[in-house]
Amino acid sequence: MTVLTKGDKAPEFVLKNQNDEVVKLADFSGKKVLVYFYPKAMTPGCINQACALRDNKSEYYGLGVEIIGISPDAPAKQKKFEEKKELNFTLLCDEDHAIAEAFGIWQLKKFMGKEYMGVVRSAFLIDETGVILEAWGKISPKDTVPKTLAVLAKS
Repeated sequence: MTVLTKGDKAPEFVLKNQNDEVVKLADFSGKKVLVYFYPKAMTPGCINQACALRDNKSEYYGLGVEIIGISPDAPAKQKKFEEKKELNFTLLCDEDHAIAEAFGIWQLKKFMGKEYMGVVRSAFLIDETGVILEAWGKISPKDTVPKTLAVLAKS
């Protein structure tokens, strides 16, 4: 499975958000979007990443960028995550991991000697026409904000 990279067209998606409403990538046409994938809501790395994005949302919005988080969690779990951590952006539910697969980040992972398929934490900056401006595979939670804002500052 190939991970999408800079210059690739982002796959269209239609997913439910934390409020059980349907959201499409096409809803953001004409805007830049930071789409980041995280393995599981309410886990330490995912909390750190989401809270850093929450705390820097005004910078992204000031640059005309929407933030969308995607994980395999169900809407109820995403809603709990949003409320408990006071998140201020859209969380989407890729329960069958089809969108993670389309982006190439549903991969074999290893943890404590066990192998399993899961989301590789990644981020994709998508332009107004749906083309990937930059991609970060295996991005760490602490690097998400500085790396994405550095690219945005240049564009």
